[in-house]
Amino acid sequence: MELAALSRAAQALADETRLRLLALLAEGERPVKELVEVVGQSQPRISRHLKILTEAGLICRTPEGAHVYYRLAGEGAATALSRAALSLLAESAEEPSLRRDRDRLALIRARNQAAAERYFAEHAAEWHRLRSLHVPEGEVEKAIRAALGKKRFRALLDIGTGTGRMLELLADRAERLTGLDSSPQMLSLARAHLERTGLSRAQLRSGDALALPLPRGAFDLVVLHQVLHFLDDPAAAIAEAVRVLAPGGTLLIVDFAPHHAEFLREEHAHRRLGFSDRQLQAWLSDAGLAAPHLQHLAPHAGGTEELTVTICTSLKAHCAHEPGTAAGGTA
Repeated sequence: MELAALSRAAQALADETRLRLLALLAEGERPVKELVEVVGQSQPRISRHLKILTEAGLICRTPEGAHVYYRLAGEGAATALSRAALSLLAESAEEPSLRRDRDRLALIRARNQAAAERYFAEHAAEWHRLRSLHVPEGEVEKAIRAALGKKRFRALLDIGTGTGRMLELLADRAERLTGLDSSPQMLSLARAHLERTGLSRAQLRSGDALALPLPRGAFDLVVLHQVLHFLDDPAAAIAEAVRVLAPGGTLLIVDFAPHHAEFLREEHAHRRLGFSDRQLQAWLSDAGLAAPHLQHLAPHAGGTEELTVTICTSLKAHCAHEPGTAAGGTA
């Protein structure tokens, strides 16, 4: 480690508030306004602390529409010092300020989840209509099938299954179909839809994308279709999807490229306004997957749609195990 970089990182960590911010970001990336709410200091003060941590290489910032998200740096000279500091903070987890921060963060997460669930409850019947914001659904679905090639799968998991449409679309590719959603309203809609299409073999389950109630390595195709932009921590959802993905299996992500349709955040509970190729590649690499294949379906010239759809596929190595998990370990 370069001496100058080590010195900058050490100086950045020589402050209680900045240590608290580091501990919060270890729980996942967060927007500035939520960090302000948790720590209980003014936005200018928190922004100044975040600037110092960023310049020291300890964290990274990602502007997104009207918000800026911060996360721990994944590489660089300061990351070893960051890991050491987080290890010490973990040993001091019951320190009052750290415990209070965790409690406040838990409340914010619960509030965000409740907002998403309210959205699904209120808009379940409009699910298909909202998809008119991008190229026709038929084109997206044709590209999804093409991205998977002609391979057949033993077991498919559709996380955030919504109406169950992905189960229907890929039913001829998989022997076993499982759809999971956290919204009872969406599960009811999916059940009605799948009953109408005669897909009685599809299983629907209630569950959280960040804590799947499923065993490790149980599926050789895992789908995250228009799910990540609703989640508080997309990277954690990808890591959890990889956990239940079998060695040699395929992860399919369908979501939006970065955009500026801020009304989707305000009116439709979108937590993120799309994802760049670089962001997806970093998350997949961190989760232990191979470099992805990426395809973009841009809006038609002169059309009414305004969003670009990204289709991303990536493979899990046959001998892979999740980062931080001993080879041969169990769930």
